[in-house]
Amino acid sequence: MLLLNKKPGLTSFDALGEVKRALGTGKVGHTGTLDKFAQGLLAVLAGKALKLSRWFSDQSKEYVGTVCFGSETDTLDPEGSVVFHAPPPQREDVLQALGSFTGKIMQEPPAYSAIHINGQRASELSRKGQAPLMKKRPVEIYSLELLSWEPPFARLFVRCSSGTYIRSLARDLALAAGSRAHLTGLLRSRVGGFSVDDAWSAGAGEGTLPALRPIDRHVIRALGLPFFEVSAKDAEKMLCGKALAPILDGLPAAPDGDFSAAVFLEEALVAMVEREGGRWKYGCVADSLRGF
Repeated sequence: MLLLNKKPGLTSFDALGEVKRALGTGKVGHTGTLDKFAQGLLAVLAGKALKLSRWFSDQSKEYVGTVCFGSETDTLDPEGSVVFHAPPPQREDVLQALGSFTGKIMQEPPAYSAIHINGQRASELSRKGQAPLMKKRPVEIYSLELLSWEPPFARLFVRCSSGTYIRSLARDLALAAGSRAHLTGLLRSRVGGFSVDDAWSAGAGEGTLPALRPIDRHVIRALGLPFFEVSAKDAEKMLCGKALAPILDGLPAAPDGDFSAAVFLEEALVAMVEREGGRWKYGCVADSLRGF
């Protein structure tokens, strides 16, 4: 895996170009899109580790966003066209509105987004002049703070669940405060236990390969997941898809409830497993005892 600090002005896909060239492979993917105007942390996986994408994608995120009150664009970012005007709110109105957006909320994604509607991206439909119906989805805002207030701009800190759109949050916050708004800047500072402070910046003069790291116990801890250690004999059984209960039930106590976990043979990650309703199932398995 690689922690990549994406520059503003690049799509998340384009930001992977230098990584692909350095590795000599196209088997590279990010685990959570950042908008073109945004910057910050992309957790990148390469090769067989791409099988682990969903455990990275499900992580919570932290952002610092700059909101411009007084105008809303069709894209909800600085690249769009202004579609609504309204007087900027007072600081007290913004502070009061913040409380309405913490916890579990229903959020309408932006019309300009990668969400698929009947096989087409919502952004493609929007560019064709159509108005895609964006159904509200449940997300969770764990923390929402006003960092600075310099009208018409406000800087916000957001810690949220995967799938949260900060552009939508800016739009909805402005409406709740009696105004309109769009994002002018966005920094993703953290994904799960990974920080942008530890990320590699493309074009910074440092090679990509030294920035690569194996999927080891430190990575699994940063994902907030438990892990088990098995013998070579049991690892062989797992690679063959044998029943998990006889292998895992005798290991040290696992967390209560449903959870995902990693399974190691010495330093090699050989499988991801899941416990659902008291039953074990495979998430994904490595091709060999050397792991992913």
